[in-house]
Amino acid sequence: MATPKLRFKEFDGDWANFNLGDISDIKTGPFGSTLHQKDYVEIGTPIITVEHLGEVGLTSQNLPLVSDEDKVRLKSYMLDEGDLAFSRVGSVDRCAIITDKEKGWLFSGRILRVRPNKKLVHSKNLMYALKTEDAKYRIRSVAVGQTMPSLNTEILKNFSINLSNSVEEQTKIASFLSVVDEKISQLTQKHELLSQYKQGMMQKLFSQQIRFKADDGSEFGEWEEKTLIDSVDTNIKWSFTGGPFGSNLKSEDYTELGIRIIQLQNIGDGAFLNDYKIYTSPEKANELLSCNIYPDEILISKMGDPVARCCIVPKHHDRYVMCSDGIRLVVDKKNYSSIFMFYQINYQDFRQSASDVSTGSTRKRIGLSDLKQLPIKAPCLEEQTKIANFLSSIDQKIEVVAQQIEQAKQWKKGLLQQMFV
Repeated sequence: MATPKLRFKEFDGDWANFNLGDISDIKTGPFGSTLHQKDYVEIGTPIITVEHLGEVGLTSQNLPLVSDEDKVRLKSYMLDEGDLAFSRVGSVDRCAIITDKEKGWLFSGRILRVRPNKKLVHSKNLMYALKTEDAKYRIRSVAVGQTMPSLNTEILKNFSINLSNSVEEQTKIASFLSVVDEKISQLTQKHELLSQYKQGMMQKLFSQQIRFKADDGSEFGEWEEKTLIDSVDTNIKWSFTGGPFGSNLKSEDYTELGIRIIQLQNIGDGAFLNDYKIYTSPEKANELLSCNIYPDEILISKMGDPVARCCIVPKHHDRYVMCSDGIRLVVDKKNYSSIFMFYQINYQDFRQSASDVSTGSTRKRIGLSDLKQLPIKAPCLEEQTKIANFLSSIDQKIEVVAQQIEQAKQWKKGLLQQMFV
């Protein structure tokens, strides 16, 4: 039997191919007739579903709870330390390990519980083997259903996986990869703390609980109440305008290269998301000159959740074409800092004002005329610049940590590929 490329030197025994049903007990969660949403209580035992399956373990957000009576009634669906919780529907390649903290919790009908035979297999090693790209691809391939992929106990029982015959070697692999996951977890926590710190500082800065002082130590003047239209550079044509109508830019206008179109999906929650790359020809972009947008300008979304989120246009290209649901904002740089305005538009008070005048229930939308009249508060340009520089420095730290997380994840992905057959 083949052995992996990367292996601890003290092990040289064979690896073997196992069916999950031969090395574990697999059970489906309770069906809807057994447990209903009306059975959930405010205090009780957590019951996990697909949304609680994290990268390694479980997440504890929005956990439904069941009463002690239901816990007894559903005791056969109780989780134990070392169990693997597998997604039965949807993203069927997701799984997470149960720790001592979650022992005694229950699992829902959207979960398949895999309970490894610990004499044959190390639980965490099995989880890592199931998270290799090859294993995830094969799991997705054997799922049934056209619109919603799903697994069942029989499919999972017959699913094959390559593992070391030595539980000792499995344990060492699991311990090594756990260290990598701990590093990713620490970086993720650092990223979350920095993000929370940034939100807290934005609250204090824009509510003026914290004020900067001028370079000579003097205090700045009072902030002025304005509307968003007041910040616009009226000397630049199309400085506050929307993207093209659907009839002006169609799918047949897309090209493999050319002028990049910034789609709604690229406007992140305070950041430009560089995925979803589509282009149009320079000729078409010239036809839509009023919808062109340039680096360092602000692009605001007219729809989505949250509505009126914005990003700074990146310097990847000389110009872009906006999507139909984007709005170009070019600020008057004599009186306003673009970066300050970017943070103000992403501030919770502005977002709430935008939401209040938006239309639609499932997906909100704001019109250009309403957006123009949204209130802003502006200090002098010097204080704006200090605020912008301060928040930008936090964002730079957040971005560094985000890159470290991505690098660690890619390293782990490479390790998984080399440490399993």
